[in-house]
Amino acid sequence: MALAWRVSEDVDDAELVRRVGRRHQGALAEVYRRHSGAVFALALRITKNRTLAEEITQEIFVRLWNRWESYDPERGTVRSFLLAHTHGRSVDLIRSESSRRMREERETRQLVAAAGPTLEEEVVEMQMAEHVRGALANLTDGERSAIELAYFGGHSYREVAEILGEPEGTVKSRIRTGLKRLAGSLREMGLEP
Repeated sequence: MALAWRVSEDVDDAELVRRVGRRHQGALAEVYRRHSGAVFALALRITKNRTLAEEITQEIFVRLWNRWESYDPERGTVRSFLLAHTHGRSVDLIRSESSRRMREERETRQLVAAAGPTLEEEVVEMQMAEHVRGALANLTDGERSAIELAYFGGHSYREVAEILGEPEGTVKSRIRTGLKRLAGSLREMGLEP
């Protein structure tokens, strides 16, 4: 025995939507039977997530039930109408998910930055500073003074030359030579400068 709410398969889609508007559950079931596979497949292809695709499929047919009058047979088929809504909803969900993920990552970075360095990071920084001080001690006085003024003092080559009373070319040469020697010392200690 056929169920009373069942709709004949020869009823066209536009008529089914009109019956959905009259709250005919069988009409909605028939539209679902005809088009849910295509709706689900499109949602899955866009979201690449089975659970989201299932949610979108359900939402699209609930939308049809609640806003059936937004379908206009003059503008296209029921399938194209459903797929257009599926595409829009799938893209919205992906954008929303992407925005949420970026917001969470940004908040996490801000929390980590606000928390400051961990004890382990502070110890590593202190050890690195110790190694750099040791490597600086191996430089000549001229190299060390030029590097300290330029890199730790924030002065330009010209300013360093004026402070040291040396020609700018000499200062550049001392800094370049000193940095090479500094890098070599750090490598010997097993550190990458």
